[in-house]
Amino acid sequence: MAGEIPDLHATERTGTGKGAARQARRDGMVPGIVFGGDADPLPINLPFNNLLARLKKGRFKSTLFNMKVDGHEDVRVICRDVQRDIVKDLPTHVDFMRLRRTSKINLFIPVEVLNEETAPGIKKGGVLTMVRPEVELIVTAGDIPEKITIDLAGLEIGDTVTISSVDLPAGAKPTIDRDFVIANISAPSGLRAAEEEEDEGEEVAADEVEATEQTTEG
Repeated sequence: MAGEIPDLHATERTGTGKGAARQARRDGMVPGIVFGGDADPLPINLPFNNLLARLKKGRFKSTLFNMKVDGHEDVRVICRDVQRDIVKDLPTHVDFMRLRRTSKINLFIPVEVLNEETAPGIKKGGVLTMVRPEVELIVTAGDIPEKITIDLAGLEIGDTVTISSVDLPAGAKPTIDRDFVIANISAPSGLRAAEEEEDEGEEVAADEVEATEQTTEG
């Protein structure tokens, strides 16, 4: 289970309809609704500044939250829609869906790297590039992995780690069907520059040989 599921604090909204929603916005709140999970829909208000800060962090719709509303039991939710002002692009309403433990959801799971310091390619000066420091997986709400791991043991410069080489937790699978790269070990910039110069030198030498042969034949 993931170690940290962020709390999302809200208050129950008294009254429904456009009038109550407009009043919430005047009070510095963003109206929303929590639905699903075999329970009645719950109208809520969220502090505007807190919500905006979370939206700016990104991946709001793929983050599992622990919804805390005074007078109600905590419930796990995921955002299903954020309505925005068409001019200011600021949030005006948010829809959340309650999740059962068996619900399937898409979440970004962080990648942990093992044996980076002992990898032969790193010891030779190679540079580790994390193409995907997080991987989006389809997981079960009641069994969310805290992380997935990649092992660099034995990897040389030029080697890559793809999703097919990762042991995923039971019940989890990538949202992308193809075998994509998570990380690679590339040559250091100085070595790459030297190799490029060497290649250019070989091309120039080959061109000179070809020109000499053509002159001799002429």
